[in-house]
Amino acid sequence: MITRLFVFLLSLSPGMRKRVWRWWYQTMARRHRGADWTFMNYGFADPKAEPILLEESDEPNRLLIQLYHHTASQHELDGLKVLEVGCGRGGGASYVARYLKPASVIGMDLCPQAVSLCSELHAEVSNLSFKEGDAEAMPFKDESFDIVLNVESSHCYPHMEKFLSEVRRVLRPGGRFLYCDLRLGGTMLNLEKQLAESGLQKIQQNDITPHIVEALDRINDRKEKAIEQNVPWYVRSAFRDFAAAKGTIAYEAFRKGSGSYISCMMEKE
Repeated sequence: MITRLFVFLLSLSPGMRKRVWRWWYQTMARRHRGADWTFMNYGFADPKAEPILLEESDEPNRLLIQLYHHTASQHELDGLKVLEVGCGRGGGASYVARYLKPASVIGMDLCPQAVSLCSELHAEVSNLSFKEGDAEAMPFKDESFDIVLNVESSHCYPHMEKFLSEVRRVLRPGGRFLYCDLRLGGTMLNLEKQLAESGLQKIQQNDITPHIVEALDRINDRKEKAIEQNVPWYVRSAFRDFAAAKGTIAYEAFRKGSGSYISCMMEKE
């Protein structure tokens, strides 16, 4: 029932979609403030990729970190100013700041509760800070960043074109947009059109759907256990959908081919 209501609200209007997603992330930030949950993506598993070296404390999140590594390492970040749009609970921004050695990382999120939580959980990372902001109206000056990073977030935005326009505005000339996200139900063609018309030059793009499914399969039992232990029964179905657990709409779409997941790198000329 809750899942159906959620989907119905999302279909009403772009403005309603933004309000519902904001409420959803606010609720999750209030319900669980522990440091054991700092990532919110589907994960990435490529058996052919060379394993990344992680500290022991990061090992439990390896599959989730690998999606950030795959996306962010498309371009050398050493010494650069990085903005992550849609930073969630901050785990990915923390990984990028600690391992890929940028000069600075700002994690931006629409939800003030999430920003507060990120600042609390990752206070020890010296080159990392967090700021509240709207992906479609970013609170930064023109040409402020060398890199804009966006990981599994843009499917929540009401107006993708506005987001891409803001990406282009805040990037310096020669700056890179490092991106990954999903689209379901045949909407990937629309995303391709939006990217092509963004004013950014596409450098590379990859369909990583098989690597997403592999990660979802590997992490499924852990997700199901966490939902069972930490989520009230009346919203467990919604949380399973959100997490793309086995048997949910997103998982089956990826498995059967009606959903796709891409990564790409684009440049502001």
